[in-house]
Amino acid sequence: QLVDVRTPEEFADKHIEEAKNININGSDFEQGMNALDKDKPLYVYCLSGGRSGRGAEWAKKNGFKEVYNLEGGILAWMNSG
Repeated sequence: QLVDVRTPEEFADKHIEEAKNININGSDFEQGMNALDKDKPLYVYCLSGGRSGRGAEWAKKNGFKEVYNLEGGILAWMNSG
């Protein structure tokens, strides 16, 4: 499960293949996250790591067993390869 917590506009501009967009600042963030499988690993990212850090903390507090925050966000992902 790969979640991009940026805005839909940012997601449309560029995102990691197979990612699902659940905007951390959107009114439906909790609903979108709760629709995911809490027993499967969850990978969260944003532009540089700030918003995904908040999203990862939320997931841990809300029953997700295995949560990973992509350090450095999509900027680091794009510069790595």
